[in-house]
Amino acid sequence: MATTGGSRQPKYQRIADALREAIKAGEYGPGDRLPGENDLMATHGVARMTARQALGVLQSEGIAESRKGAGVFVRAFRPLRRRGIQRLARDQWGAGRSVWEADIGERTLVVDEITVTEEVAPEHIARVLDVSSGDAVCVRSRRFVLDGKPVLLATSYLPANIVAGSAITQEDTGPGGIYARLDELGFKPLHFREEVRSRMPSQDEASRLNLSMGTPVMLICRTAFAEEGRPVEVNEMTLDSASYVLEYDFDA
Repeated sequence: MATTGGSRQPKYQRIADALREAIKAGEYGPGDRLPGENDLMATHGVARMTARQALGVLQSEGIAESRKGAGVFVRAFRPLRRRGIQRLARDQWGAGRSVWEADIGERTLVVDEITVTEEVAPEHIARVLDVSSGDAVCVRSRRFVLDGKPVLLATSYLPANIVAGSAITQEDTGPGGIYARLDELGFKPLHFREEVRSRMPSQDEASRLNLSMGTPVMLICRTAFAEEGRPVEVNEMTLDSASYVLEYDFDA
């Protein structure tokens, strides 16, 4: 990779660092257009590919976003602080509030691409829910859009023999969502387990979440347990990593 002077850092990285510092200093605010490839080529005396790589670094970090035909802009979207403990507290969903209310405050959340089906449990889901191979599960898939930006894809799996005929099988589950309805059915969630990992998105995920090139996703798999440790829901979530801060606040 190209370098100049005594520095071992690639040129594109140094340009990206300079742009990042300019954003932090307020020279470019949310929604402002950053210097384009031609500007960077002229200012720094570099090739087009180097200028493109520099802008790509900021896009992959979630600091900037590309708008087709317009250029690269400082991202205006404020990351969402996901409060992993508070959002699942029973006094949240038990009082008829969405678990999202602990995170979003006055921001606008829209749930779209909702589908509810009954399917044979995938093998890995059957293992977690402790149901037999071939048993049916209720599958709830949806996308969450915050302030006009898709931030999360979620698919929940629940044993069909538990939720059949309930509001859980409808698009609108009512106040308090899935967990309030499980409580009414006699399967109140008492314990949750979440597993978190990351990877690069599939083409479909990148499209549905409107991800900038190079942006990874975070995967959260949550299992809800009722009395005697009975698993009653598995929720597989795909998050735009640039849209989230994961917060876990608990006592020692």
